[in-house]
Amino acid sequence: MIKTDVLIIGAGPTGLFCAHQLGLIGLKCEIVDNLDKVGGQCIELYPDKPIYDIPAVPECTGEELTNNLIKQIEPFKVKFHLNDRVEEVKKNGNVWNVKTNNQKEFEVASIVIAGGVGSFEPRKFSTKDIDKFEGKNLFYSIKDKSKFKGKNISIFGGGDSALDWAMELSKECNINLIHRRDGFSGAESSVQKVKDLASTGKLNLYTKYQLDSIQGNGSIESIKIKHDDGEIKELKSDYVLGFFGLIMQLGPILEWELNINKKTIEVNTENFETNKEGIFAIGDICSYPGKLKLILSGFHEGALAARGCFKYARPDEKLRFEFTTTSKTAQERLGVNK
Repeated sequence: MIKTDVLIIGAGPTGLFCAHQLGLIGLKCEIVDNLDKVGGQCIELYPDKPIYDIPAVPECTGEELTNNLIKQIEPFKVKFHLNDRVEEVKKNGNVWNVKTNNQKEFEVASIVIAGGVGSFEPRKFSTKDIDKFEGKNLFYSIKDKSKFKGKNISIFGGGDSALDWAMELSKECNINLIHRRDGFSGAESSVQKVKDLASTGKLNLYTKYQLDSIQGNGSIESIKIKHDDGEIKELKSDYVLGFFGLIMQLGPILEWELNINKKTIEVNTENFETNKEGIFAIGDICSYPGKLKLILSGFHEGALAARGCFKYARPDEKLRFEFTTTSKTAQERLGVNK
């Protein structure tokens, strides 16, 4: 049995920052994540993609943000349990007993669900017999963009991910951007930039087309795309990228008797506690009036949830709010005032 003050479910940016806030107020925590690495969606889906809405950081990648958050919690010696998923949660008196699919057991005062959108997997092409290319020349996310340099890339999708990667990779690659409609669901500014690139010949734009088939023996050599009117085009392609969004799976969370609304967990805005005392939800997985699905919003939610956990871990103590600039205790916990 592993005993700690708080168990955080999810090792994405929101969960990592919540761990930092818990450490500042003197609480211990451990983190469980079903992915094989720390960083959540930032690492799994867009480690190289620029992020522009982190306060005081004009631009950073998902990987850079993750690495900085990991560095920030180093003083607190947070232990991670990766490739593991929480399966069972039960209340036992004043503590929560938690079991994972790897047979680990935790006894904690509070639980913070920071699982992003839950367990997720990409929506895939419905075209037959293309699974043999997956993970070789066909991908639904990009972990290392350097492999595409100078190659012919066919990108499918009309949302922000497809548009952003089309713009980014067009700097060093030959890009075909294919979308099944004339209209795009991504940001209007990105749509205009893509159209500008197409008009100057820096990428090829095909609308009202869908993937028909992939040609190649072991690796992709070309693809055929089909227009709504039946016309077929063949495009030379070394790689195919599909960005169709994610399929969200809440999994065992559905069995924890939490208030679930449209695959999100309802919380209060005082400390982001759920309808179950001692269970909090932060990040994309929680919902409340005025909710914005931004990383910076998750940081705010994590800070308040951490303070909400204090009363369960230290019921006989009163938590005083202190600034890290003036609190000697907080500085000692950070290892900067020894």
